[in-house]
Amino acid sequence: MSAIEPKLPDVSSGDPTIDPVRSHGISFSEALRVWFRIALLSFGGPAGQIAVMHRIVVEEKNWISEARFLHALNYCMLLPGPEAQQMATYMGWLLHRTAGGLVAGLLFILPGVIAIMALSYIYAAYGNVGFVAALFFGLKSAVLAIVIEAVIRVGRRALGNSVMYAIAGIAFVAIFFFAVPFPVIVLSAGLVGLIGVRLGYQQFAAVPHGGRSQAVIDSMLGDGVPHHARPNLPRTFRILAIWLAVWLIPVAVIVMGLGLTSVFSQIAILFSKLAMVTFGGAYAVLAYVAQQAADHYHWVTAREMLDGLGMAETTPGPLIMVVQFVAFMAAFRDASGLSPMLAGTLGGLLATWVTFAPCFLWIFVGAPYIEALRGNRALAGALAAITAAVVGVILNLSIWFALHTLFRQSFAIERYGFNFDAPVLASADPVAVALAAAAAIAILWFKVGMLPVLGASCVAGVLMKLAGLI
Repeated sequence: MSAIEPKLPDVSSGDPTIDPVRSHGISFSEALRVWFRIALLSFGGPAGQIAVMHRIVVEEKNWISEARFLHALNYCMLLPGPEAQQMATYMGWLLHRTAGGLVAGLLFILPGVIAIMALSYIYAAYGNVGFVAALFFGLKSAVLAIVIEAVIRVGRRALGNSVMYAIAGIAFVAIFFFAVPFPVIVLSAGLVGLIGVRLGYQQFAAVPHGGRSQAVIDSMLGDGVPHHARPNLPRTFRILAIWLAVWLIPVAVIVMGLGLTSVFSQIAILFSKLAMVTFGGAYAVLAYVAQQAADHYHWVTAREMLDGLGMAETTPGPLIMVVQFVAFMAAFRDASGLSPMLAGTLGGLLATWVTFAPCFLWIFVGAPYIEALRGNRALAGALAAITAAVVGVILNLSIWFALHTLFRQSFAIERYGFNFDAPVLASADPVAVALAAAAAIAILWFKVGMLPVLGASCVAGVLMKLAGLI
């Protein structure tokens, strides 16, 4: 690289006429192949997806410096929506402007959109068949083990001192026992982090997010800021107007054309709201999705939510793709005069649209300002506290999953300020407990990969069905 570096224009010089491709030497077609490769390998939830991205983009290709990668990741973790998809969009935008961001972000979700849609067709058509039900019975037990492993993995990384453990514990108690809204928890944790940094507490130092302990050499972009990544207020307002229109005009047309009682209007409104509050990734917000989709709208049951998460776990792409399954089932069951499969397809695609369109807005509008904030200690402290709070929220989700996977019945406790579900202990499902325990031992003790455990659990569910145990 050093041999050709003097021949390349300085992308951080501030000259808007410099072509970013000539600046860093990475062609659009080469980047396209890399983003597609990352998309096909994006299994394992945000932690696995970000690890794949880091290995390919930072370590293997050496396109982005370690410091810039972690700074971008901190920003994406603060945003509502799937951080891994936003990371792909951010890096694509950094390398090839808006077109690069669009391609990287869309490719990241494309395999998952296709796979979840196909599985939704199968589930809607054959979901009540014993074989399919048994397959998903085993799948849910494995998903529970994966969520528990996520709590442990994220906790080890985020909870480096007693203050972070306290923030995680308070967040868990608040959301599990008192149903405090997730945005309130995130904002409160961020405020605590900011105050902690202002007061000089070292416990609020930035949290590392995997990768090498020592930063790799600077990427071909260098450590400067490309011209297109510099804050520009008129450009910001222009991008904001464009992406708000892309996101919200279809929602407005549907609501005005079909009315608020239409399932399509409800899907558009609910998942548009969800796109603004899904902080901390899919694991952190699925309880909210389930509350709205299962308890309020009655589109799916709690067990069907777990089936949907099982689909998202076994396909590439963000776990929040489960919303496509939920919306598919909602429109499939309330087709409004359309063919159920057509209605389900439109509902699923609509949910995907309103879920991911805002992700591009957050990156294209906010990323230039985040690039300008690299090295800001106050922001790093806020993100450290938010990451700790997310651990408590994911623990809440794991208990919610356990409640609906291992027990057939639960009851609500709503008194003295408490607001949570408790299991009926006598309704424990011994087969589900055994499968979940086996999956947890395989993942946590023997370090078996996620896909083999999911596959073995599906087979076990079918065998249990054939043996008459479920």
